[in-house]
Amino acid sequence: MILNRKKKYLQIALNSNLDDAYSIIQSLPKSDRIIIEAGTPLIKEYGVDVIRQLVEYWTQGDLSGAPYIVADLKTMDRAETEVQLVKNAGASAAVCLGQASLETINSFIDSCQKEKIDSMLDMMNIEYPVKILRQLKKQPDVIILHRGVDEEKFNKNKPIPYVQINKVLSSYNVMLSIAGGNSVREVQRAIFNGANIVVVWKEFYKTSNNTGGLATEFLKEIK
Repeated sequence: MILNRKKKYLQIALNSNLDDAYSIIQSLPKSDRIIIEAGTPLIKEYGVDVIRQLVEYWTQGDLSGAPYIVADLKTMDRAETEVQLVKNAGASAAVCLGQASLETINSFIDSCQKEKIDSMLDMMNIEYPVKILRQLKKQPDVIILHRGVDEEKFNKNKPIPYVQINKVLSSYNVMLSIAGGNSVREVQRAIFNGANIVVVWKEFYKTSNNTGGLATEFLKEIK
């Protein structure tokens, strides 16, 4: 699957275990607007081979088209090596941290282009993402504006960085992803402010009888 800038996407981050990942994927509605994320904890526990498993689960679920799998590596160094690893495992996109060195970010974006996967740059804990972007040789395919899990847990006043959406999109021709919200209201606000992709994880950490219905509900909000 290739991302279409005219569409809005729901990215479901899987962070628990393979059993839950299988059950969640099997319960999802057929939609070409669903992205699956191999979350950082999932990759750390199972290695990059977990990406192959997610591709297989998608195929077994008879879902719409080819799967789009994001490998949330949170790359900080050795970008070329990490991009090659996830590309070979079947990933459609990889994630590098904006906190990484400029050398690493530039290498990451270049490596993603060479391997023909999308580059996603996570701006978690970066106050002014545009300051990083203006120093890069090339722009990534997707900018992620992200309130981290620990930030939300230990600082209830920490906002999701919606305010940065327009600042990024007014200067750069990139797609914009928002991570750190999980409620319908937060999803609505992300889309209203111009995000292309909304990342959710908390409601999809464990499978439930309403997993498929919840995904359908979110998809209705991001038309």
